[in-house]
Order: sequence, then structure tokens, then C-alpha cells
Amino acid sequence: MNRETVTNPKKNTNRIVAGVCVAFFGGMIGMAYAAVPLYKMFCLATGYGGTTRRATQQYADRVLDRDITIRFDANTAGVPWQFQPVARSVTIKIGETTQAHYSATNKFSRAFTGRATFNVQPELAGPYFNKVECFCFTDTTLKPGETLDMPVVFYVDPDIVNVPELKDLSTITLSYTMFPVEKKKPVAPSVPVESSNKISNTEGSLGG
Repeated sequence: MNRETVTNPKKNTNRIVAGVCVAFFGGMIGMAYAAVPLYKMFCLATGYGGTTRRATQQYADRVLDRDITIRFDANTAGVPWQFQPVARSVTIKIGETTQAHYSATNKFSRAFTGRATFNVQPELAGPYFNKVECFCFTDTTLKPGETLDMPVVFYVDPDIVNVPELKDLSTITLSYTMFPVEKKKPVAPSVPVESSNKISNTEGSLGG
């Protein structure tokens, strides 16, 4: 019997094991990439880690006769902007829909795009801080020297008073950090087909 025609069970087993390992490794990489947007969605839905919630309605179902102070904070991370709140704080009724303003000025010599991340302190207040409108929902591009008014509309859910740890809360800090957004460079166009024809015609005219 020809030895080469005999199937090697050990070799086949090794190939199966190797295939399983490659598939497992690829799956782990896919899960790692998927974990970032999934975690962000989880934070937005639950307010975990002090992440504020995007409101599905513009107003709370009731307004309490109780004041709460909202403090505003602004930071930049790699963005050449002057970024700051117009007012450092505002005192409102719990459940009252309110508009605040941030301001950004591009100090760079070319247009620059930024994106704001956000959270609130204390972190437990995250699920009860609802933003109706916010500049942080989209990317922002500023031309050199351009200044932009950046409003945020929000309210504090009255259910916050039902949380034992937050029932005596009097101040919430809303904090934004502006990060740069990298824009993809356009792909260089391919060489036109006509150029190759011109070379061939030239060679033909030279008798090549």
C-alpha cells in the first residue's frame, strides 16, 4: 500500500484544532470591537458611569417645588479650541426643562472638527439627567477663528427624589470633554487610461 495515500489522523486533528483556535481568536477580536459601541449604548440607556440620558420627550411629567443647581464644566483633549460654559451654573426646579449654553472658538489656523463626550457627577444622577437637545449629539466643525454658540436643553427627572442616596441632592455637575475627530483622507485617483494610450501612440509614431 502506498504510504502517501494513508490519511494521518493526528495531522487531521491538528488541523481541526488550529481551525477552531483561529475561529475563536477572530471571534474574540470581533467582540472586542463590538464592545465599545455596545458599552456606549448601555451607558446612554442606563446612565451608568454618570452618562446622561437622551430624552425621548421634551418635558417631564411633572415639576417639583424643589430647586436643584446645575454646574457646568468644560475640558479639551487635543482640540485647539477655547471651550467653556457661558454661565457656570443655573438653579432650576426639578422637572423643569431648561436651556444652557457653551461657547467654542477655534484657535487653530485651519478648520478643526471636535466631538464632545459627557457625564454628570454624582454618577448616580446619570439616569435622571435627561438631555432633549445637545451639541454633543453630532460632530462640530469650526473654521479658523470661528466662534459657535452650543446650546444644551435638559431636565432632571423628578423620580430622582425617590432614590435614597439622592433624595437630599442639591447640586449636579454636567461635564463635557471635547476630543478631535479624524477625517479620512480621500483616496488618490488612479492614473487615467488615456495616458497609457498616449505612450503607445508615441511609440508607434517613432516606429517602435
